Amino acid sequence: MTPTIVLRVKSTPLPGPCGCCGRVRGVRVGTALLCDWCGWRYGDVPDDDLARPVIEVVYYIRYDRRVKIGTSRRPRQRLSSIRHEELLAFERGGRDVEQARHREFAAIREGGEWFTLTTELRAHIASLQRVSDPWQLHARWTAEALRG
Repeated sequence: MTPTIVLRVKSTPLPGPCGCCGRVRGVRVGTALLCDWCGWRYGDVPDDDLARPVIEVVYYIRYDRRVKIGTSRRPRQRLSSIRHEELLAFERGGRDVEQARHREFAAIREGGEWFTLTTELRAHIASLQRVSDPWQLHARWTAEALRG
């Protein structure tokens, strides 16, 4: 397995909020100033005449020792309606990915979309946690979709 190299880049204040996610910290890459949260190039403006892209996600939320594996096109709205203790991860995809995960972890299914948090499920979730905050990953997917 190849080790992951993490480069620490000094974050700097943006001259104003990011046009994509509204954050205010950035990093300089060459001559460009990029939002350090979503990667949007500072100064670029999303086209307000176009609808915001829909990013389908499979979400993993924890409540006690159980994990719900669900999907949503509007994860903020969806997660606000479900009792949970922690958002563990997002995986890009819709119903097909969700159903594949339900089949993959069928042996630990407790009922509905809830699964026992086993070592195997924990390892799968860890493989999805490329970024410490799932919302940051969602913001990056949104920025990528806006860039086309």
